[in-house]
Amino acid sequence: MLGKSAGGLYWMFRYLERSENLARLLEAGFRIALTRSSAATSEWQSVVATAGVTAGFEAKHDEYTGANVVDFLLRDRDNSSSVRAVTDQARTNARMVRTALTREVWEATNECWMVLNQILQRPIRERDLPEILSVIKQQSTLVRGTMFGTMLRNDIYNFSRLGTFIERADNTARILDVKYYVLLPSLSHVGSSLDNVQWETILRSVSANRSYRWLNGEDINPSSIADFLILDRSMPRSLAHCVQEILVNLNQLAVAYDERKPCHECAEKIFEKLDKRSIDSILASGLHEFLKNFIQGMSELSSQIEQDYRFYS
Repeated sequence: MLGKSAGGLYWMFRYLERSENLARLLEAGFRIALTRSSAATSEWQSVVATAGVTAGFEAKHDEYTGANVVDFLLRDRDNSSSVRAVTDQARTNARMVRTALTREVWEATNECWMVLNQILQRPIRERDLPEILSVIKQQSTLVRGTMFGTMLRNDIYNFSRLGTFIERADNTARILDVKYYVLLPSLSHVGSSLDNVQWETILRSVSANRSYRWLNGEDINPSSIADFLILDRSMPRSLAHCVQEILVNLNQLAVAYDERKPCHECAEKIFEKLDKRSIDSILASGLHEFLKNFIQGMSELSSQIEQDYRFYS
């Protein structure tokens, strides 16, 4: 496969995953803002920080209000990471690799672009936000579903999945890094009695609330949440699961191309750091430093994949 086509597939699915992650993040922030009006400003601020667009937001807005944050993250074309902007970019990449996609995947992507452009044409009213966010998540899921159901499990599929899981791992790590320490400013508070509603925002941000309760019941505590979202391989948005899937797809590329590249070693090193750790050791050494290093590692892995498979040649 041409490097440019591989890059188009990789970024197409990174952008689609990003749109869905932003919707989940806004949904969790909206819940807190509604139930805890006194904490609304700090919650909207943490949403923007998690999305990694603080500088861009503050250059355009003076206040962290719900309306400002929602508009910036959903509709603002000046924000290259807004849902509207990344959906445009996903479709542009899909058009570039049109011959590599099945008709169903292309049509689902095109429909996603048309639907989201229509519903995001005008400012979002607060009462309409839950429905809008639901549509965003649904459209991304439809594209992913058609890919699962119609695409060959070949290098086209592998590059698509790499984009999805690298974006997903980065998102989960950022949510934990920002929200965990918004709610838990000191390691000494681990295990203390804190408001379960606020802890649930971390789980809801990655659609993990129900699955966490299946495994842990009503025992919601910082250590268990961190363990679930970092090390539990059965959780599809955990760091361990995402890196495991990245390795699977990279290994399949190595077999298909009969060559291992530096990105394979890079991914293996990241996985080893997760595979041999306990949540107690991670918390004891510093969760922020661990997540900071993980995010940096994923960025380096992404760059290495782009270099090894010549995305821009």
